[in-house]
Amino acid sequence: MEPLEGARPAPLVEPAPELTPAAAARARRQIVLPGFGEEAQRRLAAARVLVIGAGGLGCAAVPYLAGAGIGRIGIVDDDAVELSNLHRQVAHTTADLGRAKVDSLAETALAIDPGLTIDRHRARLTAENALALFAEYDLVIDGSDNFPTRYLANDAAQLTGIPLVWGAILQFSGQLGVAWHAHGPGYRDLFPQPPAADTVLDCAEGGVLPGLCGTVGSLLATEALKLITGVGDPLIGRVLLYDALAARTRELRINRDPLAEPVTELIDYALFCGVAASEDPAAGAMPLAGAELVERIRAGAAPRLVDVRSAEERAERRLRNSEWVPLERIVSGDTALSGPVTIYCERDPRSVRAAEALAARGTVDVSFLRGGIHEFARLAPDLIERG
Repeated sequence: MEPLEGARPAPLVEPAPELTPAAAARARRQIVLPGFGEEAQRRLAAARVLVIGAGGLGCAAVPYLAGAGIGRIGIVDDDAVELSNLHRQVAHTTADLGRAKVDSLAETALAIDPGLTIDRHRARLTAENALALFAEYDLVIDGSDNFPTRYLANDAAQLTGIPLVWGAILQFSGQLGVAWHAHGPGYRDLFPQPPAADTVLDCAEGGVLPGLCGTVGSLLATEALKLITGVGDPLIGRVLLYDALAARTRELRINRDPLAEPVTELIDYALFCGVAASEDPAAGAMPLAGAELVERIRAGAAPRLVDVRSAEERAERRLRNSEWVPLERIVSGDTALSGPVTIYCERDPRSVRAAEALAARGTVDVSFLRGGIHEFARLAPDLIERG
């Protein structure tokens, strides 16, 4: 019988047969919690949790999972520890600089509980490996820092039928929720479409308050413990919003989107989110500086200009005498363009991706406008059309 949406879910994991004396002694102060008991602790011992990201959120969530007595933790991350990480990713130390984050974070967790089983997945989560990875675990915590991975994690969790605890932080605020399709709405119901990639700040550009990572990361671990043991009311159909500057929280209730397309497979999430496939354009796709394009246009030698943004963005403003070809049509190969052609978007990511796709298919003399229309409009506002 299918579980009822909105019903409080049963404990996610069956309890392990028994606790070792050491495990029981280690967890004594949570075993005595009202409504918890040894059976809940045995559920934690039997649980398998996958954590996406060994950055700010993962560095807070994983140690609390280890301390709580989770039996097996997987960490998936392909990054190495950098000096700029250390103000907020406190499970890594100066001695770990240059090391794989999965190794540093795994050793921190093992120092808390040497009996813990740790899986170190030094890789980026992709549409090719997500389903196989998720199938090995009971629950996934998404502490990633980008929209393609968040949508991928949501879809892979839905397809494998397991709960996803997700969180996001930036500057002074954070949010988290639980996406479990059998019991309520998911991440796509909250964000049916990703924001334009050009408009999204990351921690490198916008910054992040270090303690915010600890606050939201520990809440992610807490939601996982609640789902595994059946204790309390998990954030299903609710999103918790935290404003660190105001020291306030508020709750946003969400429902399933009745018009949402069903998730039946994993897709190209970089394309879906309008993110460049790589930081460096493919051979033959070169950046064109805004100042140089201004000179060419004023000299009557403008290349073919192609706008790959959304119709709404184009209606707001566009380069004079440019044409519109949405990014997805270029990447899918539905539209062929001959050079010389210059691709532009709002800032950079989508134009780079389109230029890469064209260059890979043999288009000669293809470039992308460095800084996009955002930078170009500052240099030559008279060459911008609106309305």
